[in-house]
Amino acid sequence: MNNAISFLQTQDGVLKNADKIVSRIAELVQLATDVTKSTDDLDLYQTEVDSLGDQLTSMVDEAFNGVSLFDGTTLSVITSQDGSQSIDISDTAGDFDTDVATNLASGSLDISSAAGVATSEITVVTAAIEALATLRAANGAQQSRMTFAADMLAINKVNLESANSRIADVDIASESANLARFNILQQAGTAMLAQANQSQQSVLRLLV
Repeated sequence: MNNAISFLQTQDGVLKNADKIVSRIAELVQLATDVTKSTDDLDLYQTEVDSLGDQLTSMVDEAFNGVSLFDGTTLSVITSQDGSQSIDISDTAGDFDTDVATNLASGSLDISSAAGVATSEITVVTAAIEALATLRAANGAQQSRMTFAADMLAINKVNLESANSRIADVDIASESANLARFNILQQAGTAMLAQANQSQQSVLRLLV
């Protein structure tokens, strides 16, 4: 369970970094709407936007211990001692590829001219920001649930160990009582046998 929490934390770390990248892209798109910017300025903005888009695309392939963070696969994590309960993570983050990286990949946005920065470009970036916010919220909810489940498992472990200790203590006390009882019976039997032997010797003396 702790490894699953680390998986989610790693996933959120990537999403957090992606959020910074998308925010920078949004800033560049807004700058490109300024009609006072020169063609050289716009070319520089476009170059940076494409480079940031490449970075987002590469982040889709991030993994945790060889397990992909963003391929949409659902991982089932056991959360109970007997294996009857589990929590599924993290299908929600699979949308990072389709809703963010693909839409902002290199060449997807054209801000090479101030007149060319259409409302659609701003809409795409805004949608990506909203998608990231949704993904991080879902990730946070999963982390919270996993943390509470891990805490409950730890509490159950302590309680079960305490119960087992009490049962063991009762068994020891019972066995100790039985041992004392048997010792007393053995001592009484030995004393009776000794008394019987002495009685036989007294009878023999009388006969002699």
